[in-house]
Amino acid sequence: MSITLALIAITVAISLLAWQQPRLLDALIFWPTGVAKGQWWRLLSHGFIHADGAHLLFNMVTLYFFGTVMEQVLTPRIGAVGFGLFYLAGILIAILPSFFRHRNDTKYRSLGASGAVAAMLFAYILLQPWSLLFVFFVPVPAIVFAAVYVLYSIWAQRRGSGNINHSAHLWGGTWGVVFLIWLEPRLVSRFMNELLAPLGM
Repeated sequence: MSITLALIAITVAISLLAWQQPRLLDALIFWPTGVAKGQWWRLLSHGFIHADGAHLLFNMVTLYFFGTVMEQVLTPRIGAVGFGLFYLAGILIAILPSFFRHRNDTKYRSLGASGAVAAMLFAYILLQPWSLLFVFFVPVPAIVFAAVYVLYSIWAQRRGSGNINHSAHLWGGTWGVVFLIWLEPRLVSRFMNELLAPLGM
């Protein structure tokens, strides 16, 4: 079994179990007050539980399509364990800004694998900026989707409405791009060439 499929299986199993056992969900969810009290596991465990079936399905389908590609790209360079750590680091790095922002907010909660999934998605976009992503069955160039996604996430985060942690999406995506560039700096020039090629430049 690939690491991506293993991560999906583990996440689905824990999410289903947490829905049946509210006390487990409460113990795993990201709660900055709990983290500040020494419950450090919440920085990672929140990435393996989800709010509902739609939340879980969206994240796992996205992880399947982009995680399998990135696993093939990364495992020859960093190995299977390294790929797994890349995913876990995405969960951690994506939530840290939320921790510092809400560390004094006892009511704040967050859950879901969106940060790590965004890392996979944006790493893929760095490699294939003009590939087509199907957004609600509409084909959209990956780089266009990325630009709109980032702008919307910044706007939504500043607006501060809804229950979606847009900050985690932004920082998770940033982690995916930064890690790939650190691993292979030549990707910057490759990305620019790919970006300009369809424009005839």
